[in-house]
Amino acid sequence: MATIKQLQTVLKVTFGVVPIVAGLDKFTNVLTHWTDYVGQIQHMIPFDSFIFMKIVGVIEIIAGVLVLLRPLVGAYIVMAWLTCIALQLIISGHYFDVAVRDLVMAVGAYVLAQLTKIYNEQKK
Repeated sequence: MATIKQLQTVLKVTFGVVPIVAGLDKFTNVLTHWTDYVGQIQHMIPFDSFIFMKIVGVIEIIAGVLVLLRPLVGAYIVMAWLTCIALQLIISGHYFDVAVRDLVMAVGAYVLAQLTKIYNEQKK
């Protein structure tokens, strides 16, 4: 049977590495063409969507590193970030499949935060 630490570690690595990979891909567009996701909010952004996605990439890299170094704080940040992305996609009326996936991932980030709290309390 898996321990709380094992489960927390699996989620920590997942929610640390995935944002870093997604953030790095904002510079290469190997996984997808990220500017397509800007959609309806393009008119609200004061610069080109290409630059906007690079800024998003940097934020995602920082969030991933934060999850690896400070999983409790990082998990809540990733949870909020994924929820905001999902809401933006829902409001835009496109990519509902991605919005649902991001909401499920936000729940996973919340579980990471809760497991980290439990693990930290058990260490005391």
